[in-house]
Amino acid sequence: MIVERKNKYRKQAKIMTSILGLLFICALTVIAIQQENYQEIVARWAVHDPNRPLPPVVNPGPPLPPVPAPSDAVILFDGKDLSKWADEKGAPTRWKVENGYFEVVPGTGNIQTRTGFGSCQLHIEWATPYPPKGSGQDRGNSGVFLMGLYEVQVLDSYENKTYADGMAGAIYGQYPPLVNACRRPGEWQSYDIIFHAPKFDADGKLLKPARMTVLHNGILIQENAELTGPTAHKARPPYKAHADKLPLMLQDHSHPVRFRNIWLREL
Repeated sequence: MIVERKNKYRKQAKIMTSILGLLFICALTVIAIQQENYQEIVARWAVHDPNRPLPPVVNPGPPLPPVPAPSDAVILFDGKDLSKWADEKGAPTRWKVENGYFEVVPGTGNIQTRTGFGSCQLHIEWATPYPPKGSGQDRGNSGVFLMGLYEVQVLDSYENKTYADGMAGAIYGQYPPLVNACRRPGEWQSYDIIFHAPKFDADGKLLKPARMTVLHNGILIQENAELTGPTAHKARPPYKAHADKLPLMLQDHSHPVRFRNIWLREL
């Protein structure tokens, strides 16, 4: 009886090992398929193709209070001043600070952090102007540039049609968001971005492309997307070797977009 039980347990252990092995292989296959699908998605469409399907609209619910920063976060804006930011020449930024937020002053140029960052978890809250003005790309336009090179688009995409890879939550010129989770203009919204910086060898050859996961108002809109290179308007430039850490940049696109509660955790 004891020998039979031992044999039975051995058979069960072998079966479980086989099942776990198959599950592991399946998991690797799914990851490979996801990576291949992202590459196929980019190849399938021209940059800013107006015929590219728009994602479905999802109601994210009402605006929420600012999300508190965790204890290990780097606070990039606490509602008081822009001392951790500068313009692209290193001079103090001329964007406006008031009532716990700061606002783009059109024509003053982009701003960037005085410190460089690489792979990170970024939380940033933003609101497009109310009442809305303009349409398409000319409505509440700005952008969040990881390392100053890889943009998650900021745009008033609430009942505002534009090309899919340039709407709110798009990895600009590469991937539309999975869904349109925009709130009404004037309402506070949030991005939570998990960014993995690209890796280069000593000769500047790309070893690992950048990857990005994005939640818009708590809703998943980009899932481990593999970037083809820096983002650009009407182009998909290749990677060029750069430093491991570069400043985070926010865009002046001539619209008075507001930002608040910006914090970052280095990975």
